[in-house]
Amino acid sequence: MWVKPHPFLMARSSSLKTVPAPSSSQAQEGSPRRLRPRSLARLDSLLSEELRQGSPSDLVRNRVLAGSSCILLLFALLGLVAFPSLTLRIVMALLCLGYGLALVLLRRASSHLLPAFVVCTASIVGGSTLLYFLRDKPYFGTHAGLMLQPALAVYLLGARRGLFVSLFWACVSLLFPLYYTQLGGGAGSLDDLLWPLYLCAAFSFVSAWGLGSLHSSALTEAQHSLEHTLQELRSSESQLLSVFESTDDLVFSLDPEGRLLTANSAARQAFFVRYGREPIVGEPFFPDSDPELRATWEPRVAQALKGERLRHEEAYDLGGSLHTLDVNVNPVHGTAGRITGVTMFARDITARKEAEVRLGEVYRTLVDVSRQAGMAEIATGVLHNVGNTLNSVNVSTTLVLDKLRQSRLPGLARLSTLLQERSVDLSSFLTQDPQGKLLPSYISALSDQLHHEHTTLTKEMRALSDSIEHIKSVISMQQKYARAAGTLEEVSLPQLIDEALRLHAVSFERLGIHIERDYASVAPLVLDRHRLLQILVNLLSNARDALNSSGNADKRLTIGVRPAPHGERMLLEVTDNGIGIAPENAKRMFTQGFTTKKEGHGFGLHISALAAMEMKGRLTCSSAGLGQGATFTLELPTEAAKAGAQATGL
Repeated sequence: MWVKPHPFLMARSSSLKTVPAPSSSQAQEGSPRRLRPRSLARLDSLLSEELRQGSPSDLVRNRVLAGSSCILLLFALLGLVAFPSLTLRIVMALLCLGYGLALVLLRRASSHLLPAFVVCTASIVGGSTLLYFLRDKPYFGTHAGLMLQPALAVYLLGARRGLFVSLFWACVSLLFPLYYTQLGGGAGSLDDLLWPLYLCAAFSFVSAWGLGSLHSSALTEAQHSLEHTLQELRSSESQLLSVFESTDDLVFSLDPEGRLLTANSAARQAFFVRYGREPIVGEPFFPDSDPELRATWEPRVAQALKGERLRHEEAYDLGGSLHTLDVNVNPVHGTAGRITGVTMFARDITARKEAEVRLGEVYRTLVDVSRQAGMAEIATGVLHNVGNTLNSVNVSTTLVLDKLRQSRLPGLARLSTLLQERSVDLSSFLTQDPQGKLLPSYISALSDQLHHEHTTLTKEMRALSDSIEHIKSVISMQQKYARAAGTLEEVSLPQLIDEALRLHAVSFERLGIHIERDYASVAPLVLDRHRLLQILVNLLSNARDALNSSGNADKRLTIGVRPAPHGERMLLEVTDNGIGIAPENAKRMFTQGFTTKKEGHGFGLHISALAAMEMKGRLTCSSAGLGQGATFTLELPTEAAKAGAQATGL
């Protein structure tokens, strides 16, 4: 389909031609698909190249000059044939030469002024000559043909130069009746009408100049405004075309029938790569030779023509490899609000998609490493607790063994043997024999001793049993959290915090850390118990290290659970009065690889932040500065917040 071309395709960019902006003459002639009228083409053939390349208004004036020269030349030729008088024929011949000279100058001149001056001069000379020879015709001076000369002069020469032509004919109109009266050309009613007619003619000549000047000024102003607007439009079009052509995105426009209107170089290159030819303006952009593509995009174009904006991400095969395109389809609205076509933008996002796949793989690896690191942290806590408890078990076992070695139980066995030997005269032995008389006191002392031994051994065995039970519970907890992460279950936050504290109980006690609990009455949350325990173990380990490094005699660790003020969130806060966080390090605490510990790896807080995001939560930290302690806050969504997030597709 449409993709960013491969490097080897860039060599073809020079062969992919763009449509040039039309020149001023082309603008007057119409679009390339619309032919000029033959009359305009013939008039343009009478002009020089410089005159043809003028502005639109100049081109129109040059055409009028060429057309009027031809018409006046034809009139002179007709007069040359029609007039019987030799003198008039000579005048017509001179006029033919004048108008012919004007046409010759139009083919060679770079300005219209000289040919226009020749045409106006020839017209003045011809009109004056005819007026002289037809002086016996008193109304010839008011002929409409003479009235056209001031208007033509103003248009061709300008208002100032045309004024001289108008004044000349106005003066002629005022002098001709006087000349006619001196010749005795008429009397009576004819003379009464002659002066008013020529006065009107003089006024008409001046009025024709005035109206022509106003029209010329208004036309010139309008033309200048139009040309300025066109110039700005061409400048904007040039800038837009530069942006249009410089982008690597595919950009093209279609009419309501799906025919191509315009396409940038990237779109043309992609079309060439797929179909082996360049797209043609006016032909369907989705060709019949690709029915699958046509069937896919025709309904989408129809939707866009109804005013809908569409966006699709699809993979297309190009040269044996798949390329993913992000395609936007937008309707184009005309001046009346009617949709006149569609514009399509396509961006090759193959590299981005591949990067997303690689990022997903890295993220999954990171999660696995996170879980392993969390399990290692939990296992370390288990080993600490089990190790210290085993010390207690060893002490209790040694004490029991020592007590058993020191026991008076063998004396009881000897007493039993003695009594069996003297069983025949037992009464005389106990009353008369000196050794027998000591036997009751011995038995009493032995009983007290054995009772004391029994009490001591019972106490030690109870302590030994408690230690073994503690080891069993710690190992059971480790086994419970060693299962695969990702399982959601109902979790009581206070209970889970206490379990995490139990993993660190021995180290906290050894370092003299005082634990303060501030649990609000909160409902259980449904979340991943393993991830939350991993975060808690890491936060408690960091708090322990911060308190140990602070050197404070009063080491306090406060753990609180409360609902967020704005609702639908639960806050779990771990606060210590340890070494605190420097302001410049506060924003970097969750960055992978950043650590303030000498033996730290900069991994724990980063993994904890990721785990919080996995649970739709957030982990933040705050500190007043070094030596002021720190607070880490874990925000977790409640059921209402999770339901809202799922409803919005988050």
